[in-house]
Amino acid sequence: MPFYYMLIVMSRGRFHIIRSEIRGVEAVAADSAHTFGRHIHGQFGIGVILRGAQKSLSGRGVVEAEAGDVITVNPDEVHDGSPIGDHGRSWQMLYFDPAVFIKPIHALTDGRDNMAELSHPAIKDPVSAKLFLNLYRAITDKNGGDSEIQFHENLLILLARLIELASCEHKNAVPKNIVKAQSRIDDDPSVAVTLDELANIAGISQFQLIRGFSKFTGLTPHAYLVQRRLQRARIMIATGEALSNIAHVCGFADQSHMTRLFVSAYGMTPGNYAAAQH
Repeated sequence: MPFYYMLIVMSRGRFHIIRSEIRGVEAVAADSAHTFGRHIHGQFGIGVILRGAQKSLSGRGVVEAEAGDVITVNPDEVHDGSPIGDHGRSWQMLYFDPAVFIKPIHALTDGRDNMAELSHPAIKDPVSAKLFLNLYRAITDKNGGDSEIQFHENLLILLARLIELASCEHKNAVPKNIVKAQSRIDDDPSVAVTLDELANIAGISQFQLIRGFSKFTGLTPHAYLVQRRLQRARIMIATGEALSNIAHVCGFADQSHMTRLFVSAYGMTPGNYAAAQH
């Protein structure tokens, strides 16, 4: 199976981005002491800590994960990550576009879950860790002649184990007024918006907006706006668009502004990420 492998060396560690012909799946291997700021992905993520330990805040609480633990993240779930100790940590991660991930979840649950969600951000289960590493090898092994069938087989086995440990749950309902304000940002995050405008849309005070937004998204309205802009930038970078134009279109002050925020969120520059996509 043709595949792509790129090593990004940064001052705080190494990031390996591995792409395969399994559409909608991205593999990352990292060894880093980088502290990631709060950010979101548009994908499901499952991984394993290989060395060291980290602490992270997610929509499901503050957790610590150490070597051997499985770590997970849901689409649009606010999270961060910092190493525990002075020597960083290493991990392997697979990111799945929702379409790739939800179909096998529904197959395993007979369609009972319309909105699949990974329930726990850190799982101490050697069996799950081993199953993940089998899946990771299936998608990154350049000599794997039957990678497509191996990938889907190992994905189903891993998900069945995770469902067995903790069934997928629905997200807590978000108040309609917060959803309205959130939708204003989601419709076009590149357009500037004020707290006053969002509060008027939600029909609440600015303080109530900030408090409600933080409670149900994990971010203030401004921080959420920035993450939506970064998500859009990440998608555009994969198309080969010029970075300066992406920064302008996505609503950043300039390319350097986008770069600072991108590194904080993803641990690599937009240029590094662009090089890994082509």
